[in-house]
Amino acid sequence: MLDAVKANSGYISDDQETRSDDRISHTIQIRIPAAHFDTLLNTITKGVSHFDYKQINVSDVTEEFIDVSARVKAKKEMETRYLALLKQAKTVSNMLEIERELGNIRAEIESIEGRLRYLNDQVAYSSLSVTYYEKIHNQTAFGKHFREGFRNGWNNLVWFFIGIVNLWPFLLLAAIGIWLFRRWRKAKRA
Repeated sequence: MLDAVKANSGYISDDQETRSDDRISHTIQIRIPAAHFDTLLNTITKGVSHFDYKQINVSDVTEEFIDVSARVKAKKEMETRYLALLKQAKTVSNMLEIERELGNIRAEIESIEGRLRYLNDQVAYSSLSVTYYEKIHNQTAFGKHFREGFRNGWNNLVWFFIGIVNLWPFLLLAAIGIWLFRRWRKAKRA
């Protein structure tokens, strides 16, 4: 799939993996040039014999694009008028008031132009969300208990050896005591 995305000049904007008891799921968000959308879709669905769910939505942003373009044009015309008024202003207070309004208009223009850039991106690139999964076969209850029993037995054996290591001074003293007792006993018999 990644090769098909790159071959069609797209990129992956998000990749998530989730695991549950019976499956591993991947959800990938792909951004692809609008002209390559159908090609990519056909490439990644080729050979898929079964879809759990498939949905294609088309969002037409033409109306919003036209509206936003008109708003930018109107705000720029207003900015031009305010700039002309600024040149004609005679008092400092008028200049400051006009500059404050110009600052507000400039902020609105930048905001609207940001929306326009976003819409251009939406027109230039299509978004594709693909979720695929792999089923994991669960073990039987016996297999699960057997595996847990083996793991618990191993853990207990490890803890047994750790306990012995922690008790080494006492074990050493006990070994020396047994050795001295046997020697004493042997000496007593002789």
